[in-house]
Amino acid sequence: MAFITAKKHQQVARFNTTLLASAFALALPATAAADQQNAATQNNTQLDAVVITADAVEAKYKAEKVSSTKQTQPLVNTPQTLVVVKKELFQQQAATTLSDTLRNTPGITMLMGENGNTATGDSIFMRGFDTQGSIFVDSIRDLGTISRDTFNTEQVEIAKGPAGADNGRGSSSGYINLSSKQATQDEFTTGNLTLGSGSHKRATVDLNRQLSDTSAIRVNLLKQDSGVVDRDEVEDNKTGIATSLALGLGTATRAYLNLFHIDQKNLPDGGLTTVGLAGYYNAAFDADRSTAFPNGGPNAGKTLVPVDTSNFYGSTNDFDDVKATMVTAKIEHDLSDKTTLRNTSRFGQSTQDYLLTGVNAITTTTGTGAAAVAIADPANWTVSRSRQGKDQQNQILTNQTQLNTSVALAGLTHDISSGIEFIYESQRNNTLGLPAGTAQVAANLYNPSTADVFVNPVHTGASTDGSTLTSGIYLLDTIHLSDQWQLNASARLDHYKTETDTVTIQGTSTPQTIPVGTKLGSAVEASDNLASFKLGALYKPATNGSVYLSYATSQLPPGGANFTLSTTANNINNPNLDPQKGTNLELGTKWDLLNEKLAVTAAVFKSNNENEIATDPDGTALQVGERQVRGLELGLVGAITSAWQISAGAAYMDSEITRGNQSGRIVTDGGTIQWTPELTFTLWNTYELPLGLTLGGGVRYVDTVVRSSSTTLNLAKTAVVEMPDYWVVDAMASYPVTPYVDVQLNVYNLLDEEYIAKLNNGGSRYFAGTPRSFRLGVNVQF
Repeated sequence: MAFITAKKHQQVARFNTTLLASAFALALPATAAADQQNAATQNNTQLDAVVITADAVEAKYKAEKVSSTKQTQPLVNTPQTLVVVKKELFQQQAATTLSDTLRNTPGITMLMGENGNTATGDSIFMRGFDTQGSIFVDSIRDLGTISRDTFNTEQVEIAKGPAGADNGRGSSSGYINLSSKQATQDEFTTGNLTLGSGSHKRATVDLNRQLSDTSAIRVNLLKQDSGVVDRDEVEDNKTGIATSLALGLGTATRAYLNLFHIDQKNLPDGGLTTVGLAGYYNAAFDADRSTAFPNGGPNAGKTLVPVDTSNFYGSTNDFDDVKATMVTAKIEHDLSDKTTLRNTSRFGQSTQDYLLTGVNAITTTTGTGAAAVAIADPANWTVSRSRQGKDQQNQILTNQTQLNTSVALAGLTHDISSGIEFIYESQRNNTLGLPAGTAQVAANLYNPSTADVFVNPVHTGASTDGSTLTSGIYLLDTIHLSDQWQLNASARLDHYKTETDTVTIQGTSTPQTIPVGTKLGSAVEASDNLASFKLGALYKPATNGSVYLSYATSQLPPGGANFTLSTTANNINNPNLDPQKGTNLELGTKWDLLNEKLAVTAAVFKSNNENEIATDPDGTALQVGERQVRGLELGLVGAITSAWQISAGAAYMDSEITRGNQSGRIVTDGGTIQWTPELTFTLWNTYELPLGLTLGGGVRYVDTVVRSSSTTLNLAKTAVVEMPDYWVVDAMASYPVTPYVDVQLNVYNLLDEEYIAKLNNGGSRYFAGTPRSFRLGVNVQF
């Protein structure tokens, strides 16, 4: 494991330009050719006539279909809530990560994470359910708790509600798919250089070249050297390369070879203590959870204030090193003009090695027990810290064969997608720990020091190896009953086998029958079949609109989220338990308006997740738990005029633990689902003024988010219990300096709103929302 040295506050940042200089050099021939063409155009005395029609309106944000060939119909004729965020949208926002991109769809909450996952990975809750294990790249599951960059992403696709017929095992939330950039027959080079607040420096290149009339290569490069706005010491650095080689373009047989690699070397963020925030509780305060001290105490008359949001409580020797590599080969052959056979193979691997220091309990006294004495001044209070490490490797090997065809049977047209898949996924976690009795040095609450010396966790010899082998078969059929009526029927059957091998280290016991330090191995396995289906009926009152009713299911077996089985009776990953089952009933309508340049959608839905663990009144743990989310989602995306582009969405979610714990310390029966705000809203739009100046902006709203579903939690004896609602306003402006170069300014949190962006499960740690900040970019296109 290598340590990273902080670079944020250096006057001259070390920025590796070799990679980018080489890439820009490749663009020089294209630049020269473009200049020659421009000069030739200027010499012409006769200009071609330009005819303006309604089709001249370009809907830059609106997608017609998702990238997956399993979905045979355009979005307007697909009976499911599907949101597509195109690169044209997130590039205008200067959004560079999956988490940033997902701000363009409502009903999603980002989590802080636990057990050392505080600042790493895309921890996502969607429609009331965890979605972290349902993230895909080009319709193949992407493993690992890593933060995904979008430098090689064409569009992000969000399917909401259970969708087991699409991908097999999964949660009731739905899934997220990142569609990668592919080589095309076009010739272009684009580049971006961005500087911004928080010592942000980022450059990307996207280059596509024809190798022949039927072959092409595309290369995407990334280099980022960045701090984090208003966070001392934290770093976000990454280097990436992605290539796509295409052969046989424009012919009946096509082959693609895609390579992807990214290397992230970050100094992670352990977050802030919630002390002093509204709702924070400590025994030194009044029971009404205010931040004023009780009368008569040593702090009478004083007010506890939150810590500075720039405070860093970790070590400059903390690190988060991630390497992710994917190799994908795909062959397509058109058997006829209506039938295509595809085969896709992928090997993917990611490793994560990190060391993170986080904040824990606040110390307000000296001494213990009867000898405890209150510390009079909060400026002398301390906060304890923990150090957690992770050493994880993920692998996936898959082969998928798919047949798409359109046939006439019994006088009806069937658009069919069918296939078989073989998937091997594995994850290894090597356990790190501290010597028994080790205590890390505490930090001053308001003035932490980076000079503190910590004890590093070491490999204990314990480990967990988990793997799942899956074979699946599926059939998706769209039946056209008439010009107005359409039926959708999808089914998938998977057979899986999950194995978990665990090595533990014998500790002290009485009597000591096994020597301390002895390695003890255990193995658990489970295998079963999973069947999922999706049914939909769709009516088209006009060619540009539809009304639909759909019902879909999904299943998540024990160990399905992290390949880890457990022998504990009341653990949801016990192999003797049934899979969790998700269902979604949805009634919706979709319309392509304004000459089909503006998509308007609306859907009401009810999603359920069954077979969760819950305790009955006598305390017995049974697999009878159930969660339910009922709601409404609205969407608007496309072009209102040739100058006005818009993307907007709103979601209302009424969530409930319909059957939860009915006994014990925390009763959840009838409670609200944690991390599920009732109302969320997102809007982004731009307007192009004369002379090419484009102005844009957006607003996001997130309602109050509770961290616990408990109906009996004693609020006077717990930490912060909710994230208050907030509004955030962003703005942008861009201007074409030349036909090939434009400048773009993005301003985030224009009104400098203070809010909690992420909160941990215990309510004691949080990430503050990014304050007002900016990014200034130069975009080049040839």
